[in-house]
Amino acid sequence: MATPHARGVIFIHSAPRALCPHLEWAAGRALGHAVSFDWADQPVQPGSRRAEFYWEGPAGSGAALASAMRGWEHLRYEVTEDPTPRTDGGRWLHTPSLGIHYAQTDASGNVVVGEDRIRYAMEIAAGDMSELQRELDVALGASWDEELEPFRHASDDAPVVWLHKVG
Repeated sequence: MATPHARGVIFIHSAPRALCPHLEWAAGRALGHAVSFDWADQPVQPGSRRAEFYWEGPAGSGAALASAMRGWEHLRYEVTEDPTPRTDGGRWLHTPSLGIHYAQTDASGNVVVGEDRIRYAMEIAAGDMSELQRELDVALGASWDEELEPFRHASDDAPVVWLHKVG
C-alpha cells in the first residue's frame, strides 16, 4: 500500500536573518527536494524574518519538518499537515520559551483532544474547575497560541495566494 500524499503549510513567524538559509536547507532535506522561502521582514521583532511555505509530500512530512527545525534558538514557527483519508492531521507549534507542542487536527483544522487526555485532565483537576481549565489549555496549546498570535497578525499584509484544487 502506497504512503498517502499530504500537504500543509510551514509558517516561520520569526527567525534571525542568519538562520534563514539553514531553515530552507532543513525543510528541503525533510521533504526530499530543495525549497526556497519567500522571506519578509517581521515587524513585530525588528531584525528577524518571516515566511510561509506550502508543501506537499508523504504523510508524516509535517512531523519531519517540525523536527528538522526544532532546536534553533530565537525561532518561532508552526507546521501544519492536513489529514488524508488514512491519516490524521497535525499541528506543531514552537516558541523559544515554550519549546514544541503537537496537536492532532481534524479535517477543518480544529485541534482534537483525545479521550485519555481529557480523562487525565479531569483526574488531575479533581473537581477544581480552574485546574481543569488549565489542563485543557495545555492540551489545546493555548500558551503557544498566545505567544504566537502577535507574530501571526504581522502577516495580515502578506500577499494572499489562492489555491484551487478539487479532490
